[in-house]
Amino acid sequence: MYTWNEDTSTWFGSGDYRYGAGGKATRDAAAARAAATGARTYANREAPNEKIISPRKRIGTKSKNPLIIAVDVTGSMASWPFEIFDRLPLLFNTLSQYREDLEICFAAIGDATCDQWPLQVTTFASGFDLEQLLGSLYGEGRGGDAPESYGLFAHWVNTHVEIADTPEPPFLIVFGDVTMHPEVPKDQIAKYLGDSVWRDVDALDAWQKVAKRWNTWFLRRPTGKADDGVDQQWRKAIGNQKVFRIEDEQRAVDYAMGLIARAWGHFDDFQANMRARQSEDRVTAVSKPIAMICPRCGAPLPVETAGMFRCVYCGTTLKL
Repeated sequence: MYTWNEDTSTWFGSGDYRYGAGGKATRDAAAARAAATGARTYANREAPNEKIISPRKRIGTKSKNPLIIAVDVTGSMASWPFEIFDRLPLLFNTLSQYREDLEICFAAIGDATCDQWPLQVTTFASGFDLEQLLGSLYGEGRGGDAPESYGLFAHWVNTHVEIADTPEPPFLIVFGDVTMHPEVPKDQIAKYLGDSVWRDVDALDAWQKVAKRWNTWFLRRPTGKADDGVDQQWRKAIGNQKVFRIEDEQRAVDYAMGLIARAWGHFDDFQANMRARQSEDRVTAVSKPIAMICPRCGAPLPVETAGMFRCVYCGTTLKL
């Protein structure tokens, strides 16, 4: 497991890496708390910490750089919370260098037609506080084969999350592999969110609303064929270019970090970070598809693009 301290000497990549000055105070505080707590563990449990993960709560943050990471925890996807937990210090320590006020909210998505906890969500937090929050989620591992209750999560984001005005749309990343139920029944909203609505909610409409405020990406596990029903539905939900196929699911967190680092103008530093942990071949494999798209709108970029570049699709100026 990665640790909260800044010691990178145990990393087994092809290069060296040292964290920058940004976010150092938070990293130092997290390292001190981690040392006092003891070794990191991801305990096997049979339920989440319901006091922490209830989707009935309403959350907010004043951070100008909030981040929501949602993971489908049904069936074969249920190992991904561990993958994220393992890399949590790496994820936060790396990204908080670039934006020191970074705060993260985690969500676990299941299937409300059969799961006991189809939606689990944390508050926004930073540093070592994220350890307890992420450890409170439970990979139930049930769900139907497909579809799942991604729409319930989208409705929760629209109705239970309040953020400050941000200079650019903040990132919301979903790790998943299947389609969503086309509607969110009003009785599910009442049962799990505690809200009363007069009719069922259209899941695609809910996601389209999310995508207007958040820089939303669906990072798809390497299953199925390109342009299949999963791709088509998610493209309708969040935009044609925002469905990103992950080729190596063990590098799922790296894909997410790379997208964010590139949008924030720190792709070179992210690559140096990854190079200190992985082989050059893996760095290239993760970097290449990210480098070929606009991290704001997902549009393809010219192969020869370098330096400062203005995306002709969304107008965003990028440092490449």
